[in-house]
Amino acid sequence: MKEQRRLAQPLTRRSFIERSTLAATSAIAAISSVRGAATVAAAEAAPSTSPDPIPCGRIGKASISRLLLGGNLIGGWMHARDLKYSGALFRAYVTEQKLMETLHLAEQQGINTVFETGADYVARYNREFNGHLQIIPHIEVSAGQSDQVLSDHIKQQVDTGAVALYVWGVSADQLIQAGAVDRIHKAVEMAKGNGLPVGVGGHSLLVPMACEKHHVPCDFYVKTLHSDDYPSATPKALRKEFIWLNGGEGWYDNMWCINPEETIAFMKTITKPWIAFKVLAAGAIYPREAFPYAFKNGADFIAVGMFDFQIKENCDLARKVIRLVQNRERPSLA
Repeated sequence: MKEQRRLAQPLTRRSFIERSTLAATSAIAAISSVRGAATVAAAEAAPSTSPDPIPCGRIGKASISRLLLGGNLIGGWMHARDLKYSGALFRAYVTEQKLMETLHLAEQQGINTVFETGADYVARYNREFNGHLQIIPHIEVSAGQSDQVLSDHIKQQVDTGAVALYVWGVSADQLIQAGAVDRIHKAVEMAKGNGLPVGVGGHSLLVPMACEKHHVPCDFYVKTLHSDDYPSATPKALRKEFIWLNGGEGWYDNMWCINPEETIAFMKTITKPWIAFKVLAAGAIYPREAFPYAFKNGADFIAVGMFDFQIKENCDLARKVIRLVQNRERPSLA
C-alpha cells in the first residue's frame, strides 16, 4: 500500500529532474555545465566505452577517423524536406551544453575529427574539457570575390587549428555551374600555401570531373554519395544537374546525389582520398544501409551529422562495416 501511494503521487518537475539525474551517465554528468569555471576531472577520468578505436586513414600528415562528425548538426543546418518545425526543434534540443556533451561522446567513441562547421565549439571543447578533436573547415569561394578577401578567409579557417581545408561544396557547385573552374584552381593553390592538405567538395559529379580535367591540384575530394532507394528521392525523370541550387519539380530539399551509379564509377578512376557526405540522404536512409553502401562503393571516409543519442550505435556500426569491406573495387587511398 505504501508503494502504491508513493507511485500515485504526481510527477513534479523536481522529482523528474532528480530521477533523470540518477539515470544520467557519469561522463555526461561530468560536463553538465559549460558556463563559467566547469570542472572536467570526471570527464577526463571517464574510460572510453568503445571496444576498439575507429580505423583511421591519412590525409596529409593528419590521422583521421574514417567516420567523421558532420558539422550540420553542430551549426544547425537542418535538411527537413517539408517539415516546418525541425529547425526550432533542433535549437530547443541542441543547447550549448548538449553540443559539448555530443563532442565528448564522439571523442569517447573514437571519432577524432569534426567536418565542415563548428570550429568555435571544437576549440571550446578542447580548451575547457581537455579534448583532442580535430577540425576540417570549409572555404567559401565565389567568382566575384577578391584574392585578398579569399586570402583573409583562408587564414581565418587555418587559424581554427584546421588539419585540412576544402572548398565548400556549395561554392564549387556554383563555380562549376558558372564555368569558373579557374577560381577553384586559384582557391586551392592559395590554401595549399599554408602547408595543409586541401580538398574540393561538391554535390555535383561535374565538380570532381572538372577538377580532374583541368588539373586542379587538390589533395582529396568531398563528394555526396547515397542511394536513391528512399520514398522522397526525386524521380529519375525529373532529376537535373544543380537542382539542389535552383530547385525544380520533384525536389523538396531531399536529394544530393542525383546519379549515384555514375559517381561510384567515376570515383573509381580517382587516385585521391574521398570523403563521402550526405550518405544518409539527410536522414532518409538508415545508417545500417547507408554505411555499407558508401564504404563498399569507394568512400575512404564518411562525414555524418549525428545527435548525441546516435553516436555510439553509429560508431559501433562503422567499426563493423569497415572491417567487412576490406576487399572492394576501389582500393583505399587514405
